[in-house]
Amino acid sequence: MSRQLNAVSGHGVRDHVDERREQWRRELPDVDTVGMAVFGRARWITLRARPMIEAVFLRYGLDAGEFDVLSTLLRAGQPYRLRPTELYKSLMISSGGLTDRLARLERGGLIVREPSESDARSLLVRLTEDGRRQAERAFREDMEVERALLAGLDEAERELLSLLLGKLAASLAACDTLD
Repeated sequence: MSRQLNAVSGHGVRDHVDERREQWRRELPDVDTVGMAVFGRARWITLRARPMIEAVFLRYGLDAGEFDVLSTLLRAGQPYRLRPTELYKSLMISSGGLTDRLARLERGGLIVREPSESDARSLLVRLTEDGRRQAERAFREDMEVERALLAGLDEAERELLSLLLGKLAASLAACDTLD
């Protein structure tokens, strides 16, 4: 692993974060700036990749939030329906934010809200057949775009990066429980 990183550094692959870290090393050599390197690059990557990913959703007449709802229903498996509470918890948004998305998707014929068989007071959100097809096509195209964005890494590097980011995400989630 460290040999891989040294090989990358040895090839002169430098970016704006390296330049800033070098400046900080000169001014405050006792400060560890690796956090800035990780989060600065993560932010830059997100800002650079988001427009390309969101362009996929736009081709299907969706915004990122609407796609999130459809894809959550699709990955829930047949019969592709969830309670609104399950949806907004999974999406980490407010119930009000979900209501707006559901209204737009229902107007577009991509979801329906139907009574729950087990609780007459509750509605379930279900993908329509058009919604399922649209979500699947958009997801497949999104994954192709993301695969292309990762083309600079070989398979082992992609897996390692995914593993390390997962470890970082778990660490950050643990910090949330400390508050």
